[in-house]
Amino acid sequence: MKRLHLFIICIFLAFGLMAQPESEWRGPGRTGVYQETELLKEWPENGPELIWFNDTLPDGYSSVAVANNKIYLTGLVDSLDALIALDKHGKKLWQTSYGRAWDASYQPSRSTPTVDNKRVYVSSGKGDIACIDGDKGNIIWSVKASEKFGGTLGRWGLAESLLIDGEKVFFTTGGNLTTMLAFNKNNGELIWKSESLKDNPSYTSPVLIEKDGKKQIVNVTENFIFAVEPENGKIAWKFDFGSYKKERNNNTNTPIYFKDELFVTSGYDHKSVKLKLADDLSSVSLLWVDTVLDVHHGGVVKIGNYLYGSNWEHNRMGRWVCLDWKTGKVQYETEWINKGSIIAAEDMLYCFEEKTGNMALVKANPEEFKVIGSFKVPKGKGPYWAHPVIKDGVLYVRHGGAVMAYDIKE
Repeated sequence: MKRLHLFIICIFLAFGLMAQPESEWRGPGRTGVYQETELLKEWPENGPELIWFNDTLPDGYSSVAVANNKIYLTGLVDSLDALIALDKHGKKLWQTSYGRAWDASYQPSRSTPTVDNKRVYVSSGKGDIACIDGDKGNIIWSVKASEKFGGTLGRWGLAESLLIDGEKVFFTTGGNLTTMLAFNKNNGELIWKSESLKDNPSYTSPVLIEKDGKKQIVNVTENFIFAVEPENGKIAWKFDFGSYKKERNNNTNTPIYFKDELFVTSGYDHKSVKLKLADDLSSVSLLWVDTVLDVHHGGVVKIGNYLYGSNWEHNRMGRWVCLDWKTGKVQYETEWINKGSIIAAEDMLYCFEEKTGNMALVKANPEEFKVIGSFKVPKGKGPYWAHPVIKDGVLYVRHGGAVMAYDIKE
């Protein structure tokens, strides 16, 4: 009986270590696909009901994180990035500055909070990372990670949303001393630092992948797609993604992973690639290359055997695209107002175009891009760059200093 009890405890602990954070960048597994049910499949003429809004918040590009009966987001306060907590009705509860913001072009905050066990993990535009009490807002620990470990900054600073696995939190510094760091998520102490790829960081947030019980963290630097073993920081493989760019890259989109395969895309006519991982995860091989779906910074979703997203024609225009996951064949390329971000739930696409703030509901159909319903976001200023979030039948839309909550439950 004691052995059975011990076995049950071990199983519980094992599942606890594998549990995903309560909320993180682009939802479960960072896929952009939300595991929500009983959502509206059609919208009223003027869109779903606006439950509440708050348009008095600090400016930012980050998405919201929803956990602990709160809504968390980051925003620019003077020269610092701050974490803001709202209640479920949009009322601000507290605000805590935690790190140095980017101070050149496009300054507003970028890091989407990662929420784990009532603690919130964030990074700043200049590479400061922090763990903050999700209830009270006090800083539990913080590290000037990029500065301390010789990290470099991109043309627009840094924009990483922190990844957590087990007891570790990870951050990509780039630079000549290391590429990725692992910290103890409870006290901020350094656990390991990887070797350096001698490359600058990008604006990409990493993804955790797993095959046959073995995990890797996949991220993108300025020129490489690479994988790190989370237990020890060893770089398992790297792929020369920079050789597929035309003139420049921005590398903002989290890779899409499914059954030993990875899809990575970047805007500015940068070719997209699909990679196959070796059985032992020690290398990758190229499966196909695409020149149509070069996503600027709106992300991609995989629904069934197809990829959906918007491409880059120039900074003021892009089209909505569907690719066959297996072959890379273009299923459609359709113009709808402008390029933007994309998420999905229940085989429905939520497309948020970035120039005028129109949100569309589209059936995930490889035969056509057909808008079922749409509405224009009424609050906030600046570009519409924050990716939408769905939680418990509510669609959260952030636009600069405003957050809006829409009832999309059937």
